[in-house]
Amino acid sequence: MSKKKINSSGYSPRKVNTREIRQRFLIVCEGSKTEPNYFRSFRVPKNVAEIDVQGVGENPSKLVQSAKELNKQGEYDQVWCVFDRNSWTIEDFNNAIKNAEAHGFKVAYSNEAFELWYVLHFEFLHTGIPRSDYPRKLTSLFGRTYQKNSETIYDELFEKQAIAIKNAENLLKQYNSQIPAKDNPSTTVHLLVKELNKFIL
Repeated sequence: MSKKKINSSGYSPRKVNTREIRQRFLIVCEGSKTEPNYFRSFRVPKNVAEIDVQGVGENPSKLVQSAKELNKQGEYDQVWCVFDRNSWTIEDFNNAIKNAEAHGFKVAYSNEAFELWYVLHFEFLHTGIPRSDYPRKLTSLFGRTYQKNSETIYDELFEKQAIAIKNAENLLKQYNSQIPAKDNPSTTVHLLVKELNKFIL
């Protein structure tokens, strides 16, 4: 039986032209509102890609397990696990990343909080701050009270997205050998954002 060839981008030949095919994303988020609200706001035409966002409210290891179960229920082209370092143990955080990758899933993590991604739209933050300080910092950057579960924050930040991607990339370069559980602040949310952006017409 011949196996379907996969090109270097990870897509089968029929999926090279992303404008014409339908990609199915499964994005499983640690938070039940903040992250799902953000990713559901991407303006990806449904005839080009389908984005299934699930907010499970679980720790990283359980989240990956949930992603495995959800993936069995649908034929997804890409599965992403989105979670924070938060106050989870280093073992739980590291094991979740390894387990996700072992199953072919991709990880968009943040150390310490997803809100770091929002901050990077405004400035390059290279000093770790407690997750409890992010709302105050974002309130200052926005010039108004930061609403944690906002349904409009994607649109509010959209014009600054390129800045955030650049800042996130530069942030990872600050660490000689990347150790997600210890690299505070750091995030790979931009990798998921860049992937979704490929399907925006």
